Amino acid sequence: VWCANAAIAVAFVGYLDPFFPAIVRDPASAAMLAIGTVWLLTAVNAWGVTAAGRVQVVTTALKIIPLAIIGIAGLVLFEPAHFTVTDTSLGGMASGITATATLTLWAFLGLECATIPAGEVRDPERTIPRATIVGTGLAALIYIVSTAGVMALVPPGMLAQSTAPFADAARAVGGETAAYLVALGAAIACFGGLNGWILVVGQLPRAVAADGLFPSVFGRLSSRGAPVPGMVIAAVLTTILIGMNYGQGLVSLFTFIILLATLSVLVPYVFCSLAGFLLQRRDPRMRMSAGASSVAALAFGYSLWTIGGAGAEVVYWGFLLLLAGLPVYVMNVRTKN
Repeated sequence: VWCANAAIAVAFVGYLDPFFPAIVRDPASAAMLAIGTVWLLTAVNAWGVTAAGRVQVVTTALKIIPLAIIGIAGLVLFEPAHFTVTDTSLGGMASGITATATLTLWAFLGLECATIPAGEVRDPERTIPRATIVGTGLAALIYIVSTAGVMALVPPGMLAQSTAPFADAARAVGGETAAYLVALGAAIACFGGLNGWILVVGQLPRAVAADGLFPSVFGRLSSRGAPVPGMVIAAVLTTILIGMNYGQGLVSLFTFIILLATLSVLVPYVFCSLAGFLLQRRDPRMRMSAGASSVAALAFGYSLWTIGGAGAEVVYWGFLLLLAGLPVYVMNVRTKN
């Protein structure tokens, strides 16, 4: 999750380009601004869930506006030539789809967090699966329409180098004023998304620590009821990740981080897709239906395929990241014993 926070912080800075181009286009300044944003929102969340919730309500209400505007404009001003594949560097259509599969999955990270409020909702066995499926479907529709809108409005060559694609799409429709407005809306959306994920990055380790699978430090709460140690540790790791890669420029930095964040989530996906078969073997009463078994098998295959699409460099760093977490697990087991 903290890898995802780094990517969202970088995206937030990218959408400030129309307002502060000198800062955003300088890698060091852009990295410092991204890191500062992470720590600012960490402080907001440390103040308590209420403060974080207020920020989230405002930014959520505003984030749909630029997506809707660009999606509708793209459908009206559709340019078929922008959808012609001219870059053959990926080695054909199949290779291109594999390479972009990991990037696409990034947009849906977080759906697994739908189970976190299970103890707070009515009839969670029915409500949470339904909300997850409906919410994911609506998100997919919004993503497809808005992304197609951007592609329809911005030439492929320009889009590949853009740090603020929605702002560039708005500029193609309504000039600089529209670009400024949409860039502001997109920046607010990123700011709100980062705020929500910093909340999750504290609450998720807290829940795992409560189950005895994480060190107890992640379960400690401040006087305001916030899991501050977990949020601070995540902010430190996010700072290191941004600082190590800021020299690549915002576009390359964002791409690398979202691939790494998606890869780090895919590893648990692989194991979870096989968990049903193991549980079934331990307890015959938990027998999986043919449909559930097929879905689990497809999920396993999809996860492996998407990991391969991340590329050798990202898989290398992801493997090191996985190994780096083993000492924490070992220390936790020793403490429990």
